[in-house]
Amino acid sequence: MEITLEEEGRSLSSDCSTLLLPGLSIGNVGQLAIDLLISSTGARRVGYLDEPSVLPCVGNDAYGPAPEGDLALPLEAYEAPSYALSLIQQRSPVIKGMMVEFAKNLMHFASSIGKKHVILSSLDSGRRKKIDASSNMQIFYISSASDDGTDSDCEKLGWKKLEEYDPSQRRWKYLKHLAEENSIQEDVFTYDDELVDDDYFPGLPFAALFSCCKAKGMRVTCLLCYCSEGDNISDSFQLAEAACRLLGLSPDKFCGNEHGGWIIPLSWKTVYGPPPDMSLF
Repeated sequence: MEITLEEEGRSLSSDCSTLLLPGLSIGNVGQLAIDLLISSTGARRVGYLDEPSVLPCVGNDAYGPAPEGDLALPLEAYEAPSYALSLIQQRSPVIKGMMVEFAKNLMHFASSIGKKHVILSSLDSGRRKKIDASSNMQIFYISSASDDGTDSDCEKLGWKKLEEYDPSQRRWKYLKHLAEENSIQEDVFTYDDELVDDDYFPGLPFAALFSCCKAKGMRVTCLLCYCSEGDNISDSFQLAEAACRLLGLSPDKFCGNEHGGWIIPLSWKTVYGPPPDMSLF
């Protein structure tokens, strides 16, 4: 993975030590949350990441305030020095079968520039085992702070560790072996084995990112929420707010004047297409 800087002679800031990035999943909540954070913190695009395992795509300027014709590409790096944040936005999926390789490449890049990670992602609400009716959305997490994935800072914020994260479960063990580039023992896992419910979570992109970062000895936290396909704008607000709470940032101090300091990205105006033709009704 290589980075092409936006301006010749410019370098990545060592002061932006925390890297936020999305783990692609159902509803694109992680990507929407990154969009919201980039727009609201006034983050500046510093470069493009070249990664052969990510499908190519191109679009118009995503953040505005007006479309100026600046191209948006599959992987872009942003920095918000005022908040000590680096952000990566991923706009297209990874080629099937290449997720672990992509995670390794991204981990090597992040490690080389001295970052620690927060990964934002979503989970299929159809896989949820327990529902807490007292809140609209719960935040779950897994962290490299301890072997079992728990983190005292996340617990203090009232979040629960993702119960399905079990490092001793066969698929998580298999992912750990791949991340560490160890030889695979036949009794760990083979793809001829029948998949079970416990295999769903370690098969998601966030799991590969988490495992590869952890294998490198990097501090990494995944913030996760359950959702369904549809209008996931409200989910992205809550996930972005959770990231701010973990990092000690106050959205009220962002430069926006709506939704408590948030700035709605320009691209959200057409994210679900034009409004319906009311003459149909």
